[in-house]
Amino acid sequence: MSELTTYQRHHLAPTYDHHVGQLYPAMVRASQAHVVMLTEQGLVPAERGARLLRGLAALRADTTPAPAFDGSFEDTYYLLEKKLAEACGVPPSELDVQMARSRNDLDAGVFRMLLRGQLLDVLDRVLTTGRTALDAADRYADVVITGYTHRRPAQPTTIGHALAGYAEALAGEAAAYADLIDQLNVSPLGSCAFAGTDLAIAPARVAELLGFDGLVTNSYEAVAGADHLVRVGTLNAQALATGARLARTLMDWLTWQWVATPGDFTQGSSIMPQKRNPVVLEHLVSMAGASAADAASVLNNVGAAWWEDSNNATTDVQVRLWDSNDRADRFFALVGGFLAELEPLNPPSREEIVASGATTTAAADALTRHGVPFRAAHSVVGRLVRAGAPDSWTADGVRAAAEGLTDRLTDDAVADLIAAAVRPDLVLDRVQVDGPGAAAVRAQVGTLRVAFTGVSDRLAAIRDRLARADEALDTVAAEVAGR
Repeated sequence: MSELTTYQRHHLAPTYDHHVGQLYPAMVRASQAHVVMLTEQGLVPAERGARLLRGLAALRADTTPAPAFDGSFEDTYYLLEKKLAEACGVPPSELDVQMARSRNDLDAGVFRMLLRGQLLDVLDRVLTTGRTALDAADRYADVVITGYTHRRPAQPTTIGHALAGYAEALAGEAAAYADLIDQLNVSPLGSCAFAGTDLAIAPARVAELLGFDGLVTNSYEAVAGADHLVRVGTLNAQALATGARLARTLMDWLTWQWVATPGDFTQGSSIMPQKRNPVVLEHLVSMAGASAADAASVLNNVGAAWWEDSNNATTDVQVRLWDSNDRADRFFALVGGFLAELEPLNPPSREEIVASGATTTAAADALTRHGVPFRAAHSVVGRLVRAGAPDSWTADGVRAAAEGLTDRLTDDAVADLIAAAVRPDLVLDRVQVDGPGAAAVRAQVGTLRVAFTGVSDRLAAIRDRLARADEALDTVAAEVAGR
């Protein structure tokens, strides 16, 4: 074999190395469905169709590594033709596998198959992580902590409330992944280069055998379209960005020793014996950044392409999305594993929460429950805060702070204000359905479990449909091959 050309060495060879492991098995599978259809339609004589299917079965059973790129074939598709000809014992000129098919629609179809499988795995991870977050939220619905806004103490909440909130984000993301799988699970196969064919093919049969729900409506869009590719990259980036925000908050909780550092998620220091560094949280933030970069790369490449078959919007974005899906799968495995081991250590004490000022909103609300206008109540508490910490407030001090602002202070109103100011645990009794009250959080957990179950049922239905399609293709391919 002669030396590779510059183009082969610096583009075709590395692209082949990146793609062959993913594309080749899927191309063989898609080819089996295509040949079954061609034979059933009478476009290929039964004997030739059987020979092709026997050759494809041999390729599918062959688990030896793909050969190195040597320039004797252009890409993974031509490797398939070369190996199929060898398996069938015929020259490539005798092959019918590419009748009524282009690399364009084959690549588009195979890539949808690969994305479908990868996203099913990602969705499985999201669901598992969501359930883990709900388990932790239920366990720690009574653990009071200080909630922050703008990196400053704001109001009392609970670990359970915060984790149930993240679980709700995961529930939305899980539904979005399921929707995205449905959107991309339509077949472009049969569109050929982009304008179809005059041959009497049956694209719906190929779609059925490969587990697609239907066909792309327009053959031009089937090949030129790339919106589903952008959606994959951006959904991963969105979901990981939300998880990275949780990771940043968990870093704070660990630093403040509110929660224990999970031992399985730490690394030691090379010089400081006492250090156990939860660097996994840093890695999660970095992974989210990498997913955002991949999404930007896909969007930029798609936007730089013509609205037609173009490598910018196909081959050149595939690796970015494979990497993005793999990273999303690992990201949620790490988040779920971390949350499964999360335990309270030294949550902030009553005194610490009160001293932070986080209870003052509840103190103002206590006055409004007794008929004091909100702005007056807010101003009274503002005066109290400026005079001293809530633990130092007295009934006389409250009445002095109210002078000139309201004449509606009753003894009960003063008592409720002081109680709210010094008892952050009262938040556990809050009845607002979306709030941090312990009963409310556990009700939220129940509601979100139902949401996760709904998406889990969708996932199971998709996997069942794909399994049945696989079984049907195996059966009919064997029957046709035996003719």
